Amino acid sequence: MTNIINIMDTTLRDGEQTSGVSFTASEKLHIARLLLEEVKVDYIEVASAHVSAGELEAVKRITGWAKESGRINQIEVLAFVDGNRSIDWLLNAGASTMNLLSKGSIKHLEGQLRKTPQEHVSDIRRSVETAKAAAMNVNIYLEDWSNGMRHSPDYVFFLLDALKELPVGRFMLPDTLGVLAPDEVAAFCAKVCARYPELHFDFHAHNDYDLAVANSLAAVRAGVKGVHATVNGLGERAGNTPLASMVAALRDLLKVELNINEEKLTLLSKMVETFSGVRIPANKPVVGESVFTQACGVHADGDGKDKLYYNDLLPERFGRVREYALGKTSGKANVLRNLEKLGIRLDAAAMRRVTDRVIELSDRKENVTAEDLPYIISDVLQSEGVEQRIRIRNYSLNVAQGLKSVATLSLEVDGKIYEETATGDGQYDAFMNALHTIFAPLHISLPRLTDYVVTIPPGGRTDALVETVISWQTNSNEFKTRGLDSDQTVSAIQATIKMLNVIIRNF
Repeated sequence: MTNIINIMDTTLRDGEQTSGVSFTASEKLHIARLLLEEVKVDYIEVASAHVSAGELEAVKRITGWAKESGRINQIEVLAFVDGNRSIDWLLNAGASTMNLLSKGSIKHLEGQLRKTPQEHVSDIRRSVETAKAAAMNVNIYLEDWSNGMRHSPDYVFFLLDALKELPVGRFMLPDTLGVLAPDEVAAFCAKVCARYPELHFDFHAHNDYDLAVANSLAAVRAGVKGVHATVNGLGERAGNTPLASMVAALRDLLKVELNINEEKLTLLSKMVETFSGVRIPANKPVVGESVFTQACGVHADGDGKDKLYYNDLLPERFGRVREYALGKTSGKANVLRNLEKLGIRLDAAAMRRVTDRVIELSDRKENVTAEDLPYIISDVLQSEGVEQRIRIRNYSLNVAQGLKSVATLSLEVDGKIYEETATGDGQYDAFMNALHTIFAPLHISLPRLTDYVVTIPPGGRTDALVETVISWQTNSNEFKTRGLDSDQTVSAIQATIKMLNVIIRNF
């Protein structure tokens, strides 16, 4: 097994084949820069040749930046065996490395190209020679290599025998249809690596059976020198190998060396989530919202005593922190840890009553967060120390076709009444603008809204309850608040009032 493994990220090419995903040229450049400058992957594949005018513009922007920053040899573009057409496109785009797509199975060769193996080899040779004459670097994909090894291995070896002397940097072995199991990947990669020890092989997995990470590890164990991935596992059908999961598994389970900066993986994941519109599942390894959250009270208790429920996937590696959820499996330890973050102390009896209320609310399928705890304490203990310092007295929201929305708001802050009217792009935007107008003279900075998620029950009716979850970012931390109402805007306002009572504790 090779100790140093190269990683190529293909989010901007293969990942963009996710249904409904299309990045703008500006978004592609932002992702490319973060991948290479911050996360430090070894290569990125940014496009397919001659797809569209927009794709050409995006690649030109990326290659322009890459040349200025000395990273042009890390930028790769998928090309086709089509005479000079792909090569001319890459040269026009400013790219210097092409990943040439050849046919890695006899079925694909005969069924799609209608050519003989000898004819295909001749075409590939001409493409490589033309590219090298233009001072381009060349790598070769063996498309459908997995089925080639299953059903036509003689053809795969014929192809490699014919191409191994060409000036090719890396040969890429794709499981194009995501059909392999780890034992097959290990056997096939071992055969190829043993037969051609002088060649550099990459493995490219797809996730149709949810085995992409396992298959990538099997390939590395068998001797390949590089693996491919996409951010958040984006890609056609079930997607590709998720970058963050693969990085963690390679480092922790195989102890290989990587150039990756793990701390930036979460930032990258969130950026791609925003640009792609594809939500990250809460339980997605490494980058999911809940994966460093302990929900069981027994686990929280064990963590507090001797980190009994820690593993090598420490959240700090990925720029995150460990959290303790509040729910029906919560115990006193979960509640205590969240109260400590809020700077609230309770005696044993009060702690028991608050814990019981958290469990009761969760049994009713209500979400409970750390920011809800002061309200629960106030409700359970009738405590004067955690009263709401900010209350809405009245508000009026107006919307009209072709006009800005208008919000008039009457707000009570520490017993004093403030009233303002503001316009905005929608009722909630107008409401927030009125809030900003009220708080500006008070020298209270409102946090930045970073995410806004609306949920209704599956099959919900027009009168169904709406849950709005809003994420807020201050200079020091990020937190969420929730609101619940049959009206979406009202539920968002409820979540916002909770936010205001969180931040005013610091004033």
